[in-house]
Amino acid sequence: MSENKRLLDDESKAFSKASRVKYFNIVVDSGKGATITDADGKTYIDLLASASSTNTGHSHPHIVKAIQDQAAKLIQYTPAYFANNPAVKLAPRLAALAPISGPVELSWGNSGSDANDAMIKFARAYTGRPYIVSFTGAYHGSTFGSLTLSSVSLNMSRKIGPLLPDVVKVPYPDPWQRLDGEDEDAFVDRMFKAFLQPFETYLPAEEVAAVVIEPIQGDGGIVKAPTAFVQKLAAFAKKNGILLAVDEVNQGMGRSGKWWSIEHFDVEPDLMVVGKSLASGMPLSAVIGRKEILESLNAPANVFTTAGNPVTTAAAMATLDVMEDEDLVGRSVKLGKKASDFFAKEKAKYPFIGDFRMYGLDGGIDIVDPETGEPDPEATTKLIYRVFELGAIIISLRGNILRFQPPLVITEEQLDQAFGMLDQAFSELAAGKLELPDNADEIGW
Repeated sequence: MSENKRLLDDESKAFSKASRVKYFNIVVDSGKGATITDADGKTYIDLLASASSTNTGHSHPHIVKAIQDQAAKLIQYTPAYFANNPAVKLAPRLAALAPISGPVELSWGNSGSDANDAMIKFARAYTGRPYIVSFTGAYHGSTFGSLTLSSVSLNMSRKIGPLLPDVVKVPYPDPWQRLDGEDEDAFVDRMFKAFLQPFETYLPAEEVAAVVIEPIQGDGGIVKAPTAFVQKLAAFAKKNGILLAVDEVNQGMGRSGKWWSIEHFDVEPDLMVVGKSLASGMPLSAVIGRKEILESLNAPANVFTTAGNPVTTAAAMATLDVMEDEDLVGRSVKLGKKASDFFAKEKAKYPFIGDFRMYGLDGGIDIVDPETGEPDPEATTKLIYRVFELGAIIISLRGNILRFQPPLVITEEQLDQAFGMLDQAFSELAAGKLELPDNADEIGW
């Protein structure tokens, strides 16, 4: 019996199925740069970057040293009552990076989920209004507030209602859902009209605290909203005293070729949340916003025993060092262009690649039935499993979208190796050589 199987069999006796989206039956044992190694000693090129939470790669020496040095000094003393040295230094450094004019403050959390909850708290407190608007296809987290904002899977609402009240969802302007013959201007007009419909029929704008959006949706398929739509949204929000709140948990920290994905749109948010890669995967998040908004609540409205603790904030300080010293934002742009060129060539060769988008080193590749153009989840599962067998980790979103988010430190040689594996899998699918794994019905969202 393999070590992977032995460990997973032992875990299954004590681990809830609600706590993991299944893909491949491995136990990750170690990682270095853009590779991970499982309990059986097999190494894979990582094209997922731990769900975009390790943009700096695995076990970066500078970050490891920061964690080790801080752990030897002080692992935890609750930031709920006392400051600690790394957090004191990190707060102004991170606030200065926010794409928000004027005085900026932040509040720590442990995950993107509780940071989105915090965004709801501060928006309601500052405006004195109850309603929050979010978008279909969104993933904001798994706490009750963030889960209520989300709408990427029915299992995030099935059996667990009632959810947070006064949250209204509107259609996300997914450009890949344009009608035949519909140009972008007409699409934006149509989607903005759908956005306005609640405000014109039952939702008083003066009672809405915030609109929460992923400028580029992550788990919704790596999909960028049209710039004109986001600008119309920002103007509407400003006109009506509604806060524009952006979720940068998945798409921030250089992932899209900018520090923050909202920087692609030439608008400023009032609030934003960060997490995942903020501390290179260590449990740290933050809600960041205009000072007057973050001053609208008093402690203990957003206090956590471990949020902003010494080790996680030391890791985040080192993460920012690596992002800046190795120009990982610029690297995301450069390698994203290389990836875009590769997928353009593959699309020309294989009709089952319906379309793709790449924003920095951040891509979604649609797998479709060549005859109908409809999503093909079965072919997608065959592909990700074959790529896994060949030695790389890539997963699916929405059933038929390949999620391409390698660590920003991946080498060009590793990227070329991964492209070779993807091309082999594509060619084998085209030749009818791929079969579904035995557990195909368990795989994916």
